[in-house]
Amino acid sequence: MADSSAAPAPAPTLLLKGGAGAGGSTSTIASQVAKDLSGKDIDALQQHMKNLPTTSTPFFFNALYDPYRDGADFVHGYPFSLQAGVLTAVSHGLWLNIPDYDAPTRLVKPLQKKLKFSSLHICWIPDACDSNPRYVDAVMTIPKGTLFPMCGMNLAFNRELIGPAMYFGLMGGNGQPIGRYDNMWAGWCTKFLFPLASRVICDHLGLEVKTGLPYVWHSKASNPFVNLRKEYKGIYWQEELIPFFQSVVLPKDCTTVKAKIGKVDEYFFKLADAMATWIEVGDELDPSGTASAALPNGAAK
Repeated sequence: MADSSAAPAPAPTLLLKGGAGAGGSTSTIASQVAKDLSGKDIDALQQHMKNLPTTSTPFFFNALYDPYRDGADFVHGYPFSLQAGVLTAVSHGLWLNIPDYDAPTRLVKPLQKKLKFSSLHICWIPDACDSNPRYVDAVMTIPKGTLFPMCGMNLAFNRELIGPAMYFGLMGGNGQPIGRYDNMWAGWCTKFLFPLASRVICDHLGLEVKTGLPYVWHSKASNPFVNLRKEYKGIYWQEELIPFFQSVVLPKDCTTVKAKIGKVDEYFFKLADAMATWIEVGDELDPSGTASAALPNGAAK
């Protein structure tokens, strides 16, 4: 097993986000305890606590996936110079049962489509066709420069490293033009600036994301017709946003992101202001400045 002391990580601060309804409320519980292949209950918190303190390996793929799993290590031919890895900022868990599909996928693909028509309405009836039984006993690092669709259903992150980036957007009610993309936005920002947005921040700051274990049991099947009304602008906008996040370069004095994305829709100007407010609130809750100081180019106020 790999030596996890090679690049020690700070003690993680966890945030586990359950399924949220419109406006970000958590009144409806969508995630429950899942079972592994042996039938044993999965301790999601314990697995996240294993993922975050151990380093990620984004520069060279390890054929045994996460080298810090029991019984695994770096395989023959893995460069010793890259085995120290980088700090892990996000632990992205998966889910069993109801898959996390977008509305068009549910509506047009036969295996995901189960509708019941009546004279009054159209109902969505979950059955075996909607079940995701695939359990993959693995944890792996998202490679550097690679975007992924982050789901906030089963998520833990190091608040001191990327708390400001993990903002779940202006979505849902209150007249917002888009819904069901809050976790996608946080992911995009975090991956490149730090789940698409999350991914950008991670790459920029030399941090990384692990995905795979742990699993939770997802039991909430939402109506795809309702979801389509919430998602359609996000489905359209992401075709412009994703190429931006794939190509963006962030200097320390970066001030152009708001202007560039704002050209897509005026909504993004409001979103940028809300993100600035989120960071200000974080600074108020952490007056010592330790969170921003933990970042490689952070500056304490």
